[in-house]
Amino acid sequence: MEKLGAGNKKIKQILSWQRSVKDRREAGVFIVEGTKMYKEAPSDWIKEVYLTQKVLDELGEPQHTCYLVEDSVFEKISDTQTPQGVLTVLKRPEYSVKDIINDARNGSPLILLLENLQDPGNLGTILRVGEAAGVTGIIMTKGTVDIFNPKVVRSTMGSIYRMPFAYTDNICETIKELKNAGVTTYAAHLHGSEVYTEYDYSKPTAFMIGNEGNGLTDTATEMADKRLLIPMEGSVESLNAGIATAVLIYEAHRQRA
Repeated sequence: MEKLGAGNKKIKQILSWQRSVKDRREAGVFIVEGTKMYKEAPSDWIKEVYLTQKVLDELGEPQHTCYLVEDSVFEKISDTQTPQGVLTVLKRPEYSVKDIINDARNGSPLILLLENLQDPGNLGTILRVGEAAGVTGIIMTKGTVDIFNPKVVRSTMGSIYRMPFAYTDNICETIKELKNAGVTTYAAHLHGSEVYTEYDYSKPTAFMIGNEGNGLTDTATEMADKRLLIPMEGSVESLNAGIATAVLIYEAHRQRA
């Protein structure tokens, strides 16, 4: 097994991928850290594994291309405050909007359409809770945070391996495609016409969630089949995007149980 120093070109490449959306995209890779994320990663996605000696002794040598690095070097390439000593480079999965919508023609899909979400923690949480509540696919606008951002990946706790997702260039066209596939679109909106519990989500459903600060754009809202409201008490004006999503998809899960 090759041992890499701080000046090695591979170490420099990892640093570049950690920092740059563009570099990750061009290389077709993303990075995960930690033992759990390494162990759950689909084997055919793994390109390279970087380990400290301690982790190598605990896990044994991986079957994939593997490099040994000193603790001090690992701290430099890690994106976490408390590195676990294992970093995995994976190839990006390939999904398309068409793939996710085509699945809508089979069974009763539950889809999330996210418009311009910016917070990495929110997006990661939505993937994680989405898997738990039975979401079948997530579609995002180009203005949404990079799903391969290290903070997003970390927040998914492995759900990024199992949740189909895709970016759309045109949210209006995507809404039309969803409707043509028989999916009812529901816009989460402060001025919704009905409380969210009043609708039937047992049929093909897509929940539309907007930007943390501004909500859904007027254009997207107007195209939705229905606007729903999550009632709130006190002086609260809106819910966190991840929390709002969880409320809606678990109501759908309850109805489908």
